[in-house]
Amino acid sequence: MDNLILKKAQAEELIRKYGSPLYVYEETILRERCREVRDLLPLKEYHPQYSAKANSNTELLKVIREEGLNVDAMSPGEIVQEMAAGYEKEQIMYCSGNMSEAEMRYVHDHAGLVILDSLSQLDRYGILFPGSEVGLRINPGIGAGHDAKVITGGKTKFGVLREDLKDTDQILNKHSMKLIALHEHVGSLFLDDTVFLKAAEILMETAEQFRDVRILDFGGGLGVPYQGEERLDLKELGRKLTELIGSMEKKSGRNYQIRIEPGRYLSAECSMLIGTVTDLKDSQGVKYLGTDIGFNVLLRPVLYHAHHRIHGYSDDGREQIYTVCGNLCESGDILAENEKMPCMRIGDLIGIENAGAYGYSMSSDYNGRLRPAEVLLSAGKDRLIRRRESLEDLVHQI
Repeated sequence: MDNLILKKAQAEELIRKYGSPLYVYEETILRERCREVRDLLPLKEYHPQYSAKANSNTELLKVIREEGLNVDAMSPGEIVQEMAAGYEKEQIMYCSGNMSEAEMRYVHDHAGLVILDSLSQLDRYGILFPGSEVGLRINPGIGAGHDAKVITGGKTKFGVLREDLKDTDQILNKHSMKLIALHEHVGSLFLDDTVFLKAAEILMETAEQFRDVRILDFGGGLGVPYQGEERLDLKELGRKLTELIGSMEKKSGRNYQIRIEPGRYLSAECSMLIGTVTDLKDSQGVKYLGTDIGFNVLLRPVLYHAHHRIHGYSDDGREQIYTVCGNLCESGDILAENEKMPCMRIGDLIGIENAGAYGYSMSSDYNGRLRPAEVLLSAGKDRLIRRRESLEDLVHQI
């Protein structure tokens, strides 16, 4: 199954039951994606994990844990969500930039492996916890992704460049620490694996400088098609990566535990976001289709210029070109421009594909608009996995 596409009658029934807008997830697709990632590498010491920032709903995390994937976290809050889903300390890897002392103390107690993002972090962590075993995020000098804002290798704020690693051993020795892991991440939503594989080679070469490194994390970023692009060939990626790891390990005489940490690849395609047409307007030659899906509900189109396919649940056989917009007091609250759809009426529903990654997790109550409910489809039944916010939630601050 590729991605969740709800039928008109099903979408209407779910909206009647749970309200609009609504995030809907399909458990079968989520489990399929977990198994594809779990089976990527035929290596004994291969430990895939889920990047929970893509979607941290506790019930979805439970499914991912059941499928045998570990998890990473980027805030104490994500750790709390992951532990609520049944993850234990040793199953959680932590990697975050610009950590405060309080955050360092929390993750030291609650994460099995801490990846530090800079030599400054490494030194400060060593002062707090001398003798620790830690990881370090490397900037491989190259990156990939669908938008400049999600490219995390090269000219970016993340990680330590290889040429700046010369002081690492001095810091480690000063605090009697061991560097046991190296981590990298080139960026998000790549459909060509060239940069990912080159960065993996760079990371393995870098690991040879550090005698205690036994864990290599190549990051995530595995893309899914949003606009009908050719799908990333995961089996071919697995073959190439297995060959590269074998060749590099043979050359160095060292063996590593291998990790990758996709987020979007697991959660994006199992979800649709359903909303309601609330207005129709012609203005200066533009036909605006107003909906109750503002960028407080789906931020990606505004933040990343991203495009999600939109279905119009209409009985009208004619077509119309719309600019689809949300209900926020912002000129930029646009879901799509020049979108060909069936002719729509007020009260009709729309469905947005691939909404499961960076949808709800980036939502807010901006303009006092409420976050939607989330529903999981499982074995032919629907189940509420997060209630809709209420107006009372906006004022219950103490």
